[in-house]
Parts: sequence; C-alpha cells; structure tokens
Amino acid sequence: MGGASAWLLSAGLPLILLALSLPVWHWRWPRAPVLLREAALVSTVFLVWQIPARMSAGNLEPALDRARWIYRWEQRLRLPDEVDWQQAVLPHPWLVQAANFYYAVMHFGAMAALLVWLFWRHRDSYGRVRTYVVLVTVVSLLIQLVAVAPPRLLTRLGFADTAERYGQSVYGSGPGSVVADELSAVPSVHVAWAVLVAAVVIRVGHRRWRWLVVAHPLLTVAVIVVTANHFWLDAAAAVAVLAVCALLQWSARACAHRVARAVRRTPVSADSPACGNGDPSGPPEGSDGSRSTEGGNRGSRGPHPRG
Repeated sequence: MGGASAWLLSAGLPLILLALSLPVWHWRWPRAPVLLREAALVSTVFLVWQIPARMSAGNLEPALDRARWIYRWEQRLRLPDEVDWQQAVLPHPWLVQAANFYYAVMHFGAMAALLVWLFWRHRDSYGRVRTYVVLVTVVSLLIQLVAVAPPRLLTRLGFADTAERYGQSVYGSGPGSVVADELSAVPSVHVAWAVLVAAVVIRVGHRRWRWLVVAHPLLTVAVIVVTANHFWLDAAAAVAVLAVCALLQWSARACAHRVARAVRRTPVSADSPACGNGDPSGPPEGSDGSRSTEGGNRGSRGPHPRG
C-alpha cells in the first residue's frame, strides 16, 4: 500500500498544485504563471521518479546480487565497513531515530528550500540551477533502471533496517513490501542533491554563515550509511553523476554561445528582408515591378511647378 500511495500522491500532485493556484490566478498575481510552471515541472520530475522502481519491481534477487557485488568491491578497496558504522549507532535509539528522520525529511526539504530561496532572492541563478537539478535527477533515474538493492536488505551480512525497526520507513513494511525506490540505490540521489544544495548556497550566497551548509552533505553521507540505505560507492556514484551533468550543462551553454556569436557575425545582404526591402521573392528594385514603377514615376515627374 505504501508504494501505491506514493504513486497516487505523486501523480495527483500537479493537479493539486493547479487547483491551489486558481485563487492566485484570480487575484492576477504577476508571478503566478511562472510559479505554476515551475511547480508543474518539479511535480513532473517527482512523478517520473517513480518509474525506475516500477520497472524494476520483481527483480529482487538480481538487485541483491548487485548489492553483494558492491559490498565485495568495497572490501577489496578497503573502504570502512558500513556494518561497523551501523553497529556503533544501534545502541543509541534516539540517534538512530534522528538519522531516520533526517533521511526521510531533509532530502526533499533541503532541495525545496533551495529552489524557493533562489526563486525569491536570486532569480538570475534560479533557471540555471533548476535545469541542473532536473538534469541530475533524470540521469540518476536512467541509471536506476538497473535494479540495485540497498544494504538494509542484506540482513545476512549483518545490516539492519533501522527505519522499519522504529516504524519510520518511507518504503512500507511487511512481506512483499519492496516498493518504489527500494531497488534504486545507485546512485544515491540523497547525496547528489545534498552536495548540489551545498555547492549552490556557497556559490550564490554572500554571508559568512553560508559555509555551514557543508554540514548537510556530510550528515547525509553519515545518515545513509548508518541507516543502511546506501553504500559508500553509491555516494561516489552520485558525485560522478554531478560531475558529468555539470560538464554536459557547461558544454551545452558553450555551444549555444558559439552559435549565437556566429549568428551575430553573419553578414546580412542588402537585398535581404531584414534590410526592409520587402519580399525577396518579388521583383528587385529598378525592375518592372509595381513598386519600382511607382518610384520611377515619382522620380520622372520631378517637383511640381509653382503656379
């Protein structure tokens, strides 16, 4: 039921936002069209987010095999064991519940706060950041079409599902409850969004306290590990996606600038429509066309004699 509820909520979100915006349209608020467009775009991305998990439903065993493969590679690379990190936190219920809460709330909360802040205070940066967020999310979704299970489903390796233990799971519980996003562990969109939020705040903001936002991605990485929602390599994959998307966006902007400069430097012919000479398909000046004849008649008559 949890997966169905999430799907229905995300599918109905654009309609809910449209209904709530009707009074705003009635008041003719100048920013209403832009706000509605942006809300619809974000809602559409959230709706599309449900697709990878739906397509990977029923692929639990292959997803578990891929998760074990990631864990084995982490052991070969001598990365810190996530099981040890989780076992160090489990004796402290309040800390575990705080981590579960942070995982469930701050992911969307921080990104929503960033977009609202940019929309109201830094409109010149909003469009570029919003496009980058959409690009990162879409690329992540394409990768997540390959089902990969989170560590918390590998109970034989010593991992525990902390959210299910304290009734804080956003994925549902009980037998056969593998629902939306559960098999979409690579890359970690939590980490991707957290790093993006911190980078944008540091770059766009001007106050010294903006550097405190670095705590958000650091806490996010710690939280995804102690709650067994992601491996270290899931976070590394998220950073790689950020870098690739940044390169794609920079390349697209550079290409657009080059095309714009080339268009501006293109010489315009004197006979082109841009010079105000009318339809290029018609007769040229000085021919037997009607416009040229009229001009020639005016020239032949010369000035009127003074009577």
